[in-house]
Amino acid sequence: MEAALDSTMWCDIGALSDIPRLGARVVATPGGNIAVFRTGSDAVYALDDRCPHKDGPLSQGIVHGIAVTCPLHNWTIDLATGEAAEPDRGCVRTIPVRLENGRILLMLPAARRG
Repeated sequence: MEAALDSTMWCDIGALSDIPRLGARVVATPGGNIAVFRTGSDAVYALDDRCPHKDGPLSQGIVHGIAVTCPLHNWTIDLATGEAAEPDRGCVRTIPVRLENGRILLMLPAARRG
């Protein structure tokens, strides 16, 4: 019998208070690292943890407004869209994220069920 595969699921990755304002945390997944960002107004965003330019670790960048600046070459990435600010061009994948009762939930591919 073949295992069923759910397409996605919401995964609790921790409390909002686990991430400092204007900071980030990394969530390791089988599909690669995800950077979860907290803005100064307590909004949360999640992106693949790699800049579209040279794969720099966005989680180590500087958060300002709703953007992060890559620590390698100063590319600015919009946290809501994953788009690089002009004159740079490129995009990083965004991950659906939500807050629920002070907890951060990421939408991730579900594990196989037998």
